[in-house]
Amino acid sequence: MPYAPALLVIDMQNALAAISYRAAETVAVIAGLRERAKAAGVPVVTIQHQGGELEAGTEGWRIVPELTPSADEAVVHKTSADGFLHTDLDKTLKALGVTEVVVTGFATEICVDTTARQALSHQYDVVLVADGHTTSERPDTGDFASPERSIAHHNAIFRQLDFPGRRIRVVPAADVDFTAA
Repeated sequence: MPYAPALLVIDMQNALAAISYRAAETVAVIAGLRERAKAAGVPVVTIQHQGGELEAGTEGWRIVPELTPSADEAVVHKTSADGFLHTDLDKTLKALGVTEVVVTGFATEICVDTTARQALSHQYDVVLVADGHTTSERPDTGDFASPERSIAHHNAIFRQLDFPGRRIRVVPAADVDFTAA
């Protein structure tokens, strides 16, 4: 099957960026990937959570200004950690001819992890952008790992995943090549 990537931008919303570890750096990485994807003719799909404190139409629900989708970009609204569950994400990706998703966004261990794993189950290859996902700011105490450890842990896990018939890669944004298989 031909190589046809799409960049997924998951939950990069104002309220979530406000509690994110290294928010400005992560937004900058994703913004750079968006520019490169668009220049290469690769679709960008923004996934936007709604529900609870992220009420549709509110300022906190909106995508951060640096990553606001353009009119020609797909936006998928979700109500769970899974970007595929009860959404049109799979239909959107299939309509675009996508075979591989390049995954970025918030939160590493929740929506990013769940959506990336579900992408594999939906027959997409996955690139997890090692420096393109983040989680909430928190101390390394109690039941949660520090943000640095959580991000490193998920990058390591995805490097070890074995999913028959699917290709999984973890690469820094600088090494994402939207033009080569």
